[in-house]
Amino acid sequence: MRFSVFQISRKGGREKNEDRMGYCYTRDSGLFALADGMGGHPEGEVASQMALQVLANAFQREAKPTLRNPIRFLQDAILAGHHALLRYATERSLVDTPRTTVVACVIQAGMAYWAHCGDSRLYLVRGNDLVVRTRDHSYTELQQSLAHVVPMDARYNRSVLFTCLGSPGKPVVDTAGPVPLHSGDRLIVCSDGLWSVLTDTAIVDMLSTRPLADAVPEMVEQALRNGGTHGDNVTVLAVEWEAAEDADTLAGISTRSMGEDVFASTIQATLADTAPADLDEAEIERSIREINEAIQRTSRKSR
Repeated sequence: MRFSVFQISRKGGREKNEDRMGYCYTRDSGLFALADGMGGHPEGEVASQMALQVLANAFQREAKPTLRNPIRFLQDAILAGHHALLRYATERSLVDTPRTTVVACVIQAGMAYWAHCGDSRLYLVRGNDLVVRTRDHSYTELQQSLAHVVPMDARYNRSVLFTCLGSPGKPVVDTAGPVPLHSGDRLIVCSDGLWSVLTDTAIVDMLSTRPLADAVPEMVEQALRNGGTHGDNVTVLAVEWEAAEDADTLAGISTRSMGEDVFASTIQATLADTAPADLDEAEIERSIREINEAIQRTSRKSR
C-alpha cells in the first residue's frame, strides 16, 4: 500500500479550533478521519478528539493487518464514539453533552469505504472529475434532496444538523463502499469551514490541477479569506492513492516493508478532560517523520 497525505488545520474567526483530524495505518489498511466539535455545546474540542481516539483505538485493535468488514467497522466505531461522549457527560454531570460531526475513510485492498455523521465531508476526485461527495445531515440538504417529492416552504440555516455524535438520539451514520481506487485518485475529508465558503467546483479544480502540497494550503487560505473575520475554522486531510509500481518517484508513505503487527498513527492520545492543542503543519510533519522512522526501525529488526 502506498499513498501520499497532506493535512492542515487553521483557526478561523472562532475563539478556539475544535476541529481534529488524523490517520492511522497498518501494512494493508489505512484509516483517515476528521471530526468537527460543535459550537453551542460544551467542550467541542474534547468531543472531536474523543471521536477520533475511539476510531483509532478500534482500528488498532481490529486491523490485523486488515479489517474483516470495513463498513461494519466504521459503523461500530463511530457509534462507539457517540456512546463514549454520553458516558463522558454522565460521569461529569454535564447539563449538555459535548457533540461533534465525524467523517472517516478506510482504504484497503485498493478499495475505499467511508462513513459520516453530520456535515463534515468527503470528496473523491479522479482526474478533473468529482466522482462523489458525501451528503450533509443538515435540514438544508434534506430539503434540497426532497424538493421534488415533498415541497417544503421552511428555510433552514445550512449549519442546523439533524444528527451528530453526542446527541440524545441514536446518530444517523451513512456509509458507502467499496469503491475501487485508481492510481492518482485524491480523497479529502474536510470540515464545513472549507466547503461552506468554497464551491465544489473550486475544490475540485484546485485538487485536480496542483500537487497536494500546493492545493491543500491554497484551499485553506482561500477559505479563510472568504470566511473573513467571523469565518469558521478550516481543516482538511487529503490523500492521494498511488500504485506502487508507478509511484516510486513520488514522496509518500509505503507500507510494503511493515510487519503485520506494526501500527502507526498521527491521532495522539490525550486525557479526555484536557483540551488538545491545535494541530499545525510543523507538528504534523514531525509526527509523520517520527512514525516513519519507527516503522523503519521495526522493519530492520524483523529482517
